[in-house]
Amino acid sequence: MSSQDLSIAAKLINGGVAGFMGVTCVFPIDLAKTRLQNQQGRDMYKGMVDCLRKTVRAEGFFGMYRGAAVNLALVTPEKAIKLAANDFFRQLLMEDGARQNLKMEMLAGCGAGMCQVVVTCPMEMLKIQMQDAGRLVGHPQGSAAASPSSRSYSTGSASTHERSSATLTARELLRTQGLAGLYRGLGATILRDIPFSIIYFPLFANLNHLRVGEHSGRASFAHSFVSGCAAGSVAAVAVTPLDVLKTRIQTLKKGLGEDSYNGIADCARKLWTREGPAAFMKGAGCRALVIAPLFGIAQGVYFLGIGELVLRGLQ
Repeated sequence: MSSQDLSIAAKLINGGVAGFMGVTCVFPIDLAKTRLQNQQGRDMYKGMVDCLRKTVRAEGFFGMYRGAAVNLALVTPEKAIKLAANDFFRQLLMEDGARQNLKMEMLAGCGAGMCQVVVTCPMEMLKIQMQDAGRLVGHPQGSAAASPSSRSYSTGSASTHERSSATLTARELLRTQGLAGLYRGLGATILRDIPFSIIYFPLFANLNHLRVGEHSGRASFAHSFVSGCAAGSVAAVAVTPLDVLKTRIQTLKKGLGEDSYNGIADCARKLWTREGPAAFMKGAGCRALVIAPLFGIAQGVYFLGIGELVLRGLQ
């Protein structure tokens, strides 16, 4: 294996391990975020803690991990692509030796965001159906009042809903809608992930550069972790309105009286007129709590070089 192949493989392993570890730690908070963003009208949950408490009471401890399987299965390639792509574009765009160039760093982040949506969109599409299912238990279904476009994305009968799984949902979407069914909300995903990456990666690089050791040429694990947390929190809160739109568009099943949407503009208009501007920031606190440790762990693992250690052990 050439040194270039070794470097790419190591980056993919680092990204995968980091994503797997991060999601395992923060998934219940992500579930609360999805349910808070989806509730309309009279609030079922008063906040993150109330949502998690009611989830455990109604669905048991593992109810907080609905959708975790599909997320854990796909977060490895997603995070691996995101981190490796950013590193690749940084090297490509900054090969003149410049250590810090904000414009090039933002372009690298943009490239990373574009690459990752290939995995992110179907992953979140399936994950959201699993996460939101518990919110709809005991909530009258609104399929009869749904728009024709939303009905075309139906994932099955009521009995199917009771035993819903990511596999069943994926099969039904592929059968009825083809690959486009899994990529519902792709535009909203791109609009969220590209700005996130444009903010996150340059901010992390500059924060991390503040404590780079003179001899080692890299920051400590602790500093990389804190830099990842700080940059992740800022980027997560900044793009929360776009995340709310994506969550609403990708949610297939609606409760009685809940809105269905025909694209990003329609979703934004209805959200603004019926729920007010504050609705665009639903789940912002949860997003910060999810993304901060997720990317803190990711960057910590990445800079520890676990992938390099694994590959050396295999040689």
